[in-house]
Amino acid sequence: MKKALIVVDVQNDFCPGGSLAVQEGDKVVPIINDLLPKFDLVIFTKDWHPAKHNGFASVYVDKKPFDTIERGGGFGSCVHFDTLWPDHCVQNTPGADIHKDIKFENCKGEFYIFKKGEDVGNDGYSAFESRELAPFLDGKGFNQLFVCGLALDYCVKETALDAARMGFEVAVIEDACRAISTDLNPVYSAFEKAEIDLIESWELMEYENSKQ
Repeated sequence: MKKALIVVDVQNDFCPGGSLAVQEGDKVVPIINDLLPKFDLVIFTKDWHPAKHNGFASVYVDKKPFDTIERGGGFGSCVHFDTLWPDHCVQNTPGADIHKDIKFENCKGEFYIFKKGEDVGNDGYSAFESRELAPFLDGKGFNQLFVCGLALDYCVKETALDAARMGFEVAVIEDACRAISTDLNPVYSAFEKAEIDLIESWELMEYENSKQ
């Protein structure tokens, strides 16, 4: 079974000092660096938003970051509420850069960077918003995916859930993630329902052996 690691959005704007900082977001960096040489393929994702993205509170006159906005409700669609964010990971800005301490040279196999969130009307939480990713993984024969990065309750969660829906075997490496919310029960419940495993980085070898 060929295994790939997806490192989700470990970008400056999601780390301390960034415009949408995840608490202790930079603490995942050394853990991820230790994981990189253990995989045949590593995919790094980057939020890559246009400046006037519809998920930014700044594009609305009467909204501020972390307000919600109602979307949908048209014919045949359901109303849902989306969180509005501070401007973050805007294309070609320092905030969109991958954290400087990520050691790409630790990758012993191939590594690639996939961008997401480029559509002004789509949050682009999931790595699979890049339509090229699934066929790319399939074409290289990868069927087991490990997911980590920022933030566990948004982009990591949606990446893992999409991967499971597409038929990949999925595990999330929890200590290599950090979350925005303090209540992660809905995330854990979604993972359990989708048969996504939750492991720690130190369990990786034991976990792999159990799957053989």
